Amino acid sequence: MDDLFTTTPEGPLAERIRPTCLDEVIGQAHLLGPGKPLRVVMESGQPHSMILWGPPGVGKTTLARILAAVVGYDFIALSAVFSGVKDIRQAVMQAEANRARSQKTILFIDEIHRFNKSQQDALLPYIESGLFVFVGATTENPSFEVNSALLSRARVHVLQPLSVAELGQLLDRACRASGLPRLEEESLRQRIVEFADGDGRRLLNVVEQLSHAAGLKPGRVIDASLLENLLQQGLRRFDKGGDQFYDQISALHKSVRGSDPDAALYWFCRMLDGGADPRYLARRIVRMAWEDIGLADPRAMQLTQDAAITYERLGSPEGELALAQAVIYLAVAAKSNAGYVAFKQAMAFVKQDASRAVPLHLRNAPTRLMKEQGYGAEYRYAHDEEDGYAAGENYLPDGVSPPNWYQPVNRGLESKIREKLAYLRQRDAEVKT
Repeated sequence: MDDLFTTTPEGPLAERIRPTCLDEVIGQAHLLGPGKPLRVVMESGQPHSMILWGPPGVGKTTLARILAAVVGYDFIALSAVFSGVKDIRQAVMQAEANRARSQKTILFIDEIHRFNKSQQDALLPYIESGLFVFVGATTENPSFEVNSALLSRARVHVLQPLSVAELGQLLDRACRASGLPRLEEESLRQRIVEFADGDGRRLLNVVEQLSHAAGLKPGRVIDASLLENLLQQGLRRFDKGGDQFYDQISALHKSVRGSDPDAALYWFCRMLDGGADPRYLARRIVRMAWEDIGLADPRAMQLTQDAAITYERLGSPEGELALAQAVIYLAVAAKSNAGYVAFKQAMAFVKQDASRAVPLHLRNAPTRLMKEQGYGAEYRYAHDEEDGYAAGENYLPDGVSPPNWYQPVNRGLESKIREKLAYLRQRDAEVKT
């Protein structure tokens, strides 16, 4: 009989059911199916340096371990969170010892994006010399977080979140391994799968907690009440500073630009549900009004400002309604980026152009000397002209032709602006002829 000194505690469920071969892996068929990249690598027995990029809980570490086992390489694992250059040196020494006895090595570094530039650079000579095959895992976009030199030496494989069906398979496997009766009630299974949100590790943690809870009280029924108490309003997978954050704000912005109020509201609520700061969302919503609606509907600028102020006064959750309605208004409003485009073109021109002098007729002449120098001479006061417009007058520096940066669209208020500008240009042409 086991006692306190001989009992070996069970490891975490995730470790107990970690796949040891390709056939046990759930998900990532686009990489592991017949003829797909990672299966081809494993079947060839000639692994290359690679970066496995994907969200948490989709099998990055598992695939690295299986790769080493299949090709027969020694597996050295480091975590960039806890490791430094010293740990890299020790790994190099172990790889050199392996090579001395004709044993090849895979060096796996989890969270590779956490290494700074010098730590990433320290890997380069050993990758180039073939001392080890480098396999990195990251939840962040390697284009931004991995040095270009290291990125150029490794192929990036993108892992996907587990689908509902795949999470269902994992749930059945976890229930068998944990001794938990199979959850027959579909609503419980669905709730666990929804909570996991594509993250296999998250699902396994829930099953493990359920198993422990059931073990504390033999015969205890696993019902919706027990499950919800364990979940305790867990948030969806969301990283306030990572790719998912920027992907979702991009989706929100593009849904507004595409005039789809339902999609815009969906992404807005997804970000709120994931823990995004409503003040950040308010700033982005105001920006959308100026960038994508512009003068086609100037009310959008004021409405978004009012929504931001309302949130500041009411806070969450009451103030979120104002932001949500601002999002809907932006989505259904007439769209124009004419002002945005004109501003960018004007800025680009000014940055590369010389510092041109202000024409004399546009200069103010508050002193006698300035008047004698011709400041303000021949300036035409627009209010004294027909229709309040000095037809043919030039307001640009000498030598600059009318650039026509602002091109109002034929939508919303800008359609009226377009007509007015066409009329004024016609008057200019009549004067010049």
